[in-house]
Amino acid sequence: MRRLMPAAVMLLVAIAILPAIADKAKTDYDKGSDAEARENYETAYEFYKQAYDLKPKDLRYKSSFERLRFKAAATIVHHGILLRDQGKLQEALGEFQKAAFIDPSLFAAQQELKRTQKMIDDINNPPPQAAGPPTGIERRLRDAAGPVELAAISTVPITVKLTEDSKVIYQTIGQLAGINVLFDYDYTSRRIKVELNGVTLEEALKITALESKTFWRPVTANTIFVAQDNAAKRKELEQSVLKTFYLSNLSAPTELQDVVNAIRAVLDVQRVQQLLSQNALVVRGTPDQIALAEKLVDDLDKARPEVVVDIAVLQVSKDRSRTLGFLPPSSATVTLQSNINTSTTSTTSTTGTTSTGSSAGGLELNTLGNLNATDFQVSIGAANLSAVMGDSDTKMLQNPQVRALDNQKATLKIGERVPVATGSFQPGIGGVGINPLVNTQFQYLDVGVNIDVTPHVHADREVTLKITMEISSVVGQSSIGGISQPIIGQKKIEHEIRLADGEPSLIGGIFDDSSTRSLSGIPGLASIPILKYLFGQTTQDKSQDETVFAITPHIIRAAGVSELNQRPIDIGTASTIELRHVSHATPPAAAGQTAAAQAPAGQVPGASAPAPNPAVAAAAAPNFLFDPGQITAVKGNTFVVNLMISGAQNIYSVPVQMNYDMTKLQLVNISSGGFLAQDGQAVAVVHREDETTGALLITATRPPGSGGVSGQGTVVTLTFQAKASGQTPLTITRGGALDPTQKSITVNGAQASVTVQ
Repeated sequence: MRRLMPAAVMLLVAIAILPAIADKAKTDYDKGSDAEARENYETAYEFYKQAYDLKPKDLRYKSSFERLRFKAAATIVHHGILLRDQGKLQEALGEFQKAAFIDPSLFAAQQELKRTQKMIDDINNPPPQAAGPPTGIERRLRDAAGPVELAAISTVPITVKLTEDSKVIYQTIGQLAGINVLFDYDYTSRRIKVELNGVTLEEALKITALESKTFWRPVTANTIFVAQDNAAKRKELEQSVLKTFYLSNLSAPTELQDVVNAIRAVLDVQRVQQLLSQNALVVRGTPDQIALAEKLVDDLDKARPEVVVDIAVLQVSKDRSRTLGFLPPSSATVTLQSNINTSTTSTTSTTGTTSTGSSAGGLELNTLGNLNATDFQVSIGAANLSAVMGDSDTKMLQNPQVRALDNQKATLKIGERVPVATGSFQPGIGGVGINPLVNTQFQYLDVGVNIDVTPHVHADREVTLKITMEISSVVGQSSIGGISQPIIGQKKIEHEIRLADGEPSLIGGIFDDSSTRSLSGIPGLASIPILKYLFGQTTQDKSQDETVFAITPHIIRAAGVSELNQRPIDIGTASTIELRHVSHATPPAAAGQTAAAQAPAGQVPGASAPAPNPAVAAAAAPNFLFDPGQITAVKGNTFVVNLMISGAQNIYSVPVQMNYDMTKLQLVNISSGGFLAQDGQAVAVVHREDETTGALLITATRPPGSGGVSGQGTVVTLTFQAKASGQTPLTITRGGALDPTQKSITVNGAQASVTVQ
């Protein structure tokens, strides 16, 4: 007994729990059905899932759980998009994660999840500025180098104002950038004027090329080669690189040909070969053309969007009939009785045999005078009293789903295929029951629900649907040439509509309404309003047949278009395809590299040279000074101050650093003074503002090979705008000069006072 007790207790517990589990599963299933009827698909999915978890072997629970998986996930994705549009990125991210967990096959959830995560990452951690396009070219035999690229040069904004020979301008900018400049033997130099404010050194090179109608290409990381800009020279000197693009989404020959045509027509690349066996493209062109071809391939090689279309076909038939009234006899028949024309005959033969017979003949003339009422029979038709009413209601619902690719036709057929005879045939020969067929053929017609849908997904998550929907059935038979042919009733809708993702629409309603009324009875009496129910009978038949089509599109894979795919890119001119790279500001530490070609080794450009012997410095050191030294400005107005030098000897370049309160003053312009240009030479002025330290770096330099100047005068003229009231000093914190041999010359600093009212 002790051993049996635990087993008995467990059995009793199981008997008590199992019905409860079954009831709980059925309750959850019923709740899910109610939620689905209210189109609350997420709640319905949760209830169906609970029922399925309790009884996983019940196919009814499993089918409902699997069926609602997609609708619930699509609803959650739609809600997540609304949250994201409202700026609630974290909440939207949670919705997309939930949808991806419910239905991993819903690619739209994965796409929106990645897109939202990228938006969050870009806000929290802005992507670093690109250092320039990568080579991206496969190295041949591991030792082959990619296209030559110019090493990163300073991106400090400079001011260049020169009117000089183009070769001199190239060499001046090259010296500032620390790069070598080589010229083609056919290069023709001419005098041009260049006035640039706030441009980088690379931009200055490009603008100079544009102004002088030349072009340059990198030969090494620190050397450029300049030549005349014409088709022959570009073909001779431009780099040529090769790359193979493997397409992952486009595979049809026409799709590959479309990409090839786009590369040839847009980028003017003639050497493009498609390889159908590898689903690849081989492209040869300049580095910029290859980079643009890679962008085009990324733009066009996209997975096609996919759409699931929920289709509801509802047929409702209603028939009502009513028969009411008393139908009296409408006919009477009078006939003669049979005993009038009956006679009896008796015959006796010699053999002793006697026979008696009767014969029925026509009416004898001698009996006409003896006819009376008993000789006639009268037959009167039956009377009919009817009070009958009939009402029938029939519904037929079909709810299929169609999944289709963008711009691809999808077909759904539900029903039967009915054979129909075609060709020539004849009913028979000579009335004999022979019915030979002559070249008779049969074709099969699809009878039932036939749906053809072609979706097109738009960028704004709307879908255009081209739909043909047909409901047909065999309504009868017709004999043609002795062959029974079906009569097919048809209801068809064919049109094109545009809907938002998840938007239901009633796209067609076919309504047939027929009414029949008949009256029978005694003429005259049956038409009297009150007596018509006693002497007549009224029958009314009413029939209604309605067919409704409703569709709801769901985008399960949207077009994966990124910001780069939509961003316009400068690709040069109509005759020359090239990329223009964005220049990014360099950190202050890199600013000193701008004048690397001018500064002696081991010395930071723009800084004061090491202090020489004090006795020598006292005797020969030149001085900086501001003119005027005391400045009063009105808030919002501009003012001019000159940076001057006195006692200078053999000065070639002047690098200085000055500090001021950038909250009170704003630099408007810097122009060259007359000191360095006293012999008519063009002076290059480079400047950069460092807002983090409040420093202004200025370098004024004479052209290469022009020698130095001496004396006194204005080095540069600065124009400021007064921003805020207050007082700020304008101080030279580091200053000096260089002679033509790049030897440092000590220059004493200066200070001015600015008051903003």
